[in-house]
Amino acid sequence: LDVIYPPRCLTCTEPTEQGASLCADCWADTTFITGAVCDVCGTPLPGEADGKIICDSCISCRPAWDGGRAAVVYSGGGRRAVLSLKHGDRLDMARPLAKWMARSGGDLLKNADVIAPVPLHWRRLLKRRFNQSAELAWQISSMSGTPCIPDLLVRDTFTPSQDGLTREERHKNQQGVFSVHKRRQVPKNVLLIDDVMTTGATLSACAETLRAAGVERIDALVLARVARDA
Repeated sequence: LDVIYPPRCLTCTEPTEQGASLCADCWADTTFITGAVCDVCGTPLPGEADGKIICDSCISCRPAWDGGRAAVVYSGGGRRAVLSLKHGDRLDMARPLAKWMARSGGDLLKNADVIAPVPLHWRRLLKRRFNQSAELAWQISSMSGTPCIPDLLVRDTFTPSQDGLTREERHKNQQGVFSVHKRRQVPKNVLLIDDVMTTGATLSACAETLRAAGVERIDALVLARVARDA
């Protein structure tokens, strides 16, 4: 197959030595999140840290979930990877990108009873044909052995895109739009999966819904985190 279809970079068309990998330029342009990070939202922080640290934003406005991690910063190669999966019908990217997430969120996976993706409304799912968060969740489940329940959460209300909205508008846009599937048993510990975290409004709305249903611990694992000041 490599003779007929030579391996290509995940985020561009440059040839690579092996499939499902990045070329040298895209690797240099992709910021993997390592070192000091906020224990709640996963944003990268300057310097080094011993133990768990929380960024100023999460201290002043604590998200509804307990712990969070992200694989890459949403810029450069990380942004191209997200957009290729989300809007470019590149489902072949789901497994390698999920590997990035599994490495970043290994501790969260150990605590999880089930994995649940952030759901799409059926109208958006019909248009897009797949839920990128669910595709990532399935792959992480396959690698880790943690069960995935793709419809644990249901998006009951169709909402406009979050693009261009302020932090307050994003949170208001997501209030009251989710519910727990009536036929699903509520687990004790849930790991939420999404592709991108900006302000955390969508993940917080999902976490609030799960908490109200009786879930004890909720963690969040995303592919990309929009970087901001600590």
